[in-house]
Amino acid sequence: MNLKELKRAIRANANKDHAKTMQWFFKTGKGEYGEGDKFFGIKVPVQRKIAKQFGELNLDDLQTLLNSKIHEERLISLLILVDKYDKADEKVKEKIYRFYKNNSRKINNWDLVDLSAPKIIGTHLLNRDRKILYKYAYSHNLWQKRISIISTYSFIKNHDFTTTLEISDILMNDDHDLIHKAVGWMLREVGKQEMEALEKFLKTRYNKMPRTMLRYSIEKFPEKKRKKYLMGKI
Repeated sequence: MNLKELKRAIRANANKDHAKTMQWFFKTGKGEYGEGDKFFGIKVPVQRKIAKQFGELNLDDLQTLLNSKIHEERLISLLILVDKYDKADEKVKEKIYRFYKNNSRKINNWDLVDLSAPKIIGTHLLNRDRKILYKYAYSHNLWQKRISIISTYSFIKNHDFTTTLEISDILMNDDHDLIHKAVGWMLREVGKQEMEALEKFLKTRYNKMPRTMLRYSIEKFPEKKRKKYLMGKI
């Protein structure tokens, strides 16, 4: 299996009608966050299947795919990369981690970030210095900011909330809806692990948080308590 065969497999699964829907769904119009992104209209389960078939592609091939303007080619490259990382020894894991960092600006839509960042960046930094995440949180690049918070999902699953909460504070006043949703989602995940930790964080912040961020973070609260937060009566 080689790169040319992968590209043929992608094109063989193209769906023009679905591609049009995806162009709209991922906001590819002028001035929108996905401006210029191109789609073949392939659903994620099919992309996962293709990625499994071409798991032996090397990093040079994956770099070629990440350089592509085609959304599915970038996502499939990342799905392959996640699988490679999961199976690699420590030396190769470090190489893949650095490869991912070097391409962070090409991981440039929310699904690309969400399906890869926790499993590579987050997992790699579980027991390592996390300063790169704080650097990304202060970045002017939307996708690096999303990587900074979504990567912490791996920490949350390990009952480690500190980085999630600190980066949530950094991103609290960000003006982009995709960051509001990402932070709210990660805060909600903290609450699933330890409600007390989430409520302690929210207590001094909920009335200053962007509405979308707050709604996402308290989504699993009992209805009565959720309404109190939304009405500012905690």
